[in-house]
Amino acid sequence: MGQALQIDPTGLTGPDAGRAARLLKEARAAALSGRRSRLVPRPVIGESWERVIERGVDPDHDHRAGLLSLEELEERRRRSPLAEVLPVLREGLLSVADAAQHIMAVCDAEGRVLWREGSAAVLRVADGMGLEVGSDWRETVVGTNGLGTPLVVRRPVQVFSAEHFVRTLHPLTCAGAPITDPRDGRLLGVVDVSGPLDSMHPVMLALVGSVAQLAEARLRERHAVALDRLRAVAAPLLARVGGRALAVDRHGWTAAVAGMAPVDRLALPASFGVGRSRLAALGMCLVEPLPGGWLVRVEDGRERTGTTRVVLDLRGPRCWCVTVSGGAGEWTHELSPRHAELLYLLAAHRGGRSAAQLAQDVFGDAARTVTVRAEVSRIRRYLHCLLEHRPYRFREGTEVGLLLPDRPADLLPHSTAPAVRRARVGGG
Repeated sequence: MGQALQIDPTGLTGPDAGRAARLLKEARAAALSGRRSRLVPRPVIGESWERVIERGVDPDHDHRAGLLSLEELEERRRRSPLAEVLPVLREGLLSVADAAQHIMAVCDAEGRVLWREGSAAVLRVADGMGLEVGSDWRETVVGTNGLGTPLVVRRPVQVFSAEHFVRTLHPLTCAGAPITDPRDGRLLGVVDVSGPLDSMHPVMLALVGSVAQLAEARLRERHAVALDRLRAVAAPLLARVGGRALAVDRHGWTAAVAGMAPVDRLALPASFGVGRSRLAALGMCLVEPLPGGWLVRVEDGRERTGTTRVVLDLRGPRCWCVTVSGGAGEWTHELSPRHAELLYLLAAHRGGRSAAQLAQDVFGDAARTVTVRAEVSRIRRYLHCLLEHRPYRFREGTEVGLLLPDRPADLLPHSTAPAVRRARVGGG
């Protein structure tokens, strides 16, 4: 058999798009039967099909998970930072979606649809396909789709007709992009634009991705404003405090300091609150509440002892963290996808990796050292002196634990890093 033909419909319209849809159905049928075919989907789609086949998703009938109750829906909407950027999403996408006979849907990090707006005709079609407010559109429930798949791969994805794993969704074309919280890199959810197959436009994915970035920029702006408010409240208090002290918001970002060198962010333990608390970077501190944050006063003169232990937990499919424990107590930090990749590589190579080696491991391009150095610099903001450089490695004497999925194939499923892909198949 000759080289397989990869079907990429993302830039097609009209008759070409219709032909691509027919070819994709042939590729899907081959994938379901387990036979080789001259036609294959794009890698992001093919990898998604492999995941949902393994999970046993029904390819012929969509599965209707129970809808959220009204109370659950309202509580999720209230807690979601995405509520703050709904005006940005509406302004950037609704007019285009309505004119193109599309709808906009927004789900949270668990794949639950929290908001859905747009063309009335398409909303009725979406109801028939289970794309309702409160429905569960995770990839493991609905198969490959424009909400659940971006949640897994953490990047914008367009899903065209028969690229949807479930046959009943083939009349749709969808374009979804993830939105992350710039304060901590936490995945907040996905914004998606969906509509009939014949109304697809090649620029829709780029538009959705750009609007998602605008939403993240709005969150950064709101965070900066909140820090300014906290700084205004804390400044007169810090002026009267003796010794080392700082004001931080509820995510640990620093608004102001006194008696010590400025730091961008303080790693806060999960149990952080009013009273005395141990912080890995400062030792024992006295914590008092401030509007929108905390006043942290360092109790100097107390030495920290004990061996430092770092545990990297990569067992989850979408949530990874690093936990640091020692004489100063214990704290946990949730990791972004890129930081999870880099720390995995450093934990797997205790002798260290140069910037060029990490660039080769992550990007397959040893020349991308600037990007690697910038990301490791961000990691050092919360791991402080636990990471050394030249080469990058964990500090000597630090105990490092690595918690991995039971199956190697489940390691960091979002990752396209060559080194991670090799590890998934047992190649180290």
